[in-house]
Amino acid sequence: MEEMSRLEDNIRLAEAGTKGASVSQEWKGNIIICPGGGYQWHSPREAGPVAEAFAGAGWKPWILYYPVLDKEETGGEAPERAAEARAVQQKAGRIEAGGGGECLGIAPLLHAASAVKRVREDWPHKPVILCGFSAGGHVAASLGVHWNDSSLFSEEEQRCIRPDGLVLCYPVITSGLYAHQGSMKMLAGEEDSRRDYFSLERYVSSQTPPAFIWHTAADRDVPVQNTLLFAEGLAREGVPFELHIYPEGEHGLSLATKEVEEPAKGRFADVHVAGWFGQCAEWLDRQRKKEQGS
Repeated sequence: MEEMSRLEDNIRLAEAGTKGASVSQEWKGNIIICPGGGYQWHSPREAGPVAEAFAGAGWKPWILYYPVLDKEETGGEAPERAAEARAVQQKAGRIEAGGGGECLGIAPLLHAASAVKRVREDWPHKPVILCGFSAGGHVAASLGVHWNDSSLFSEEEQRCIRPDGLVLCYPVITSGLYAHQGSMKMLAGEEDSRRDYFSLERYVSSQTPPAFIWHTAADRDVPVQNTLLFAEGLAREGVPFELHIYPEGEHGLSLATKEVEEPAKGRFADVHVAGWFGQCAEWLDRQRKKEQGS
């Protein structure tokens, strides 16, 4: 009997950031952006503006609105839409029971895998990069380490869901000492036994895609140790990566430009931190040349 696929057809994957692009533009590749929001909402500051920036660098951007347990006051989706999405997820079994409450489980991971598969099928000869911010970084890194989990994905699926690279921006990584507890609660509820699978530094292997990672040492919401633990795993397994740790800056800086400033939360433009995007664009170009053998 053929095993039923866990991949999702009904995902919210939006083309974005291509207003100024020519119809005949030759894209370098695709980049799927996973905005942050603590697995409770999708931050618009880490969606549209980032998509525009990558489009300007020659990469076709997509935004993945992966499953979240929406809070009532959301800066991303309207409350009525959040409630509707929540009801659909519950009916489809995408929200699990955990420790007496609801949790997302592997639903965000499955949506990320489905998004990569869909884009790769449409663009078979172009790289597919997965980019994530904060909790969205956890979504991206989850697929980076779990794409070859045979308990979730068939061999055929594994051949098309592995990202060609990861861009991780102040990512949530660990469920251990330096965990972002809010994200872990959304994923696994109150049960510690469920959290191991979401502690991604434990699953880094030689098959994890190359990564560009940045964080600020002053991040008080998602400690920089999250990034350091993941980078340590990549180094241990011989996976190429580029890592930037900036000494100052609040969590959630996005592009760190005037466009995405959020003064009420101490998120100001920072020319030094904003340099991450140019460095990332260079890294993407180098990775692309490596894949092309030039």
